Amino acid sequence: MQHYIARPIPQAALRELRTTDDAGRVPAPLTDDEGGAPLRCCLRRSRPGERIALVSYAPLRRRAARTGADPGAYDERGPVFVHAEECAGPEADGLAFTNSHRVLRRYSADGRILGGRLVESADAFPPALREAFDDPAVAFVHVRAVEYGCFLYEVTAASS
Repeated sequence: MQHYIARPIPQAALRELRTTDDAGRVPAPLTDDEGGAPLRCCLRRSRPGERIALVSYAPLRRRAARTGADPGAYDERGPVFVHAEECAGPEADGLAFTNSHRVLRRYSADGRILGGRLVESADAFPPALREAFDDPAVAFVHVRAVEYGCFLYEVTAASS
């Protein structure tokens, strides 16, 4: 049976992003009065009154730095919300932000896009991930927001 692991932005990257983001900017933390921002550090929505920051994040560039891959033209950066200060990470296992249309973008180990799929409901995630990881060339999948194309988190497969 195939299991999937939702991976938030790694803690080491978060520490760096809270100082200088991947666009070279110093973040400007703010108090989220309304709540609801999708936090990529703990894979949940912000709560009213929490301190958050909108930072620029380059997931493929950071993955390439860890693995030695060269994503070439697929390197991109975009806005993500994170807690302004360190947090404990995800409170639960499982896939986050599945209550809305999402795009599952497939990548090879070297960071090349291999395809994508629109997922329209929470129950469509497991078959879409199974389809993605049935392709031996797929090393990881990015879950992205449809409205803006923003990175939400990475998914990898783990066999049990």
